[in-house]
Amino acid sequence: MPSDPTRIEIITGRERRRRYSAEQKLALVEETIQPSMTVSAVARLRGVSPSLLFKWRQLMTQGGQVAVKADDDVVAIGRARELEQRVRELERLLGRKTMEVEILKEALTAARGKKPVWQLPSPPRDASR
Repeated sequence: MPSDPTRIEIITGRERRRRYSAEQKLALVEETIQPSMTVSAVARLRGVSPSLLFKWRQLMTQGGQVAVKADDDVVAIGRARELEQRVRELERLLGRKTMEVEILKEALTAARGKKPVWQLPSPPRDASR
């Protein structure tokens, strides 16, 4: 983030957009909340688009409102997607194991039908040794 308002930053290469970390975004939004600062002033000082700062502020307040309404913690979208992917993987594995159990049950039933089960005669109860 440039701190000199007269400095021009030229982005070269394939990527045309700057990427900001969560810490950088939070620092910029917190700076706009300061009593003597406005969003436009912070945007000029830091070389960021004012509309981008307004969007970040809006997202942060919405996240806080969602947490208050749900009476719960806010979960990052990336983490939610990761957990959804894990659930899909576990459901797929459960389906595979269920299918294996069904196949084994059918095989066991078929095997019992083909081969008679031999039982050894038990010794008489009152026989002495």
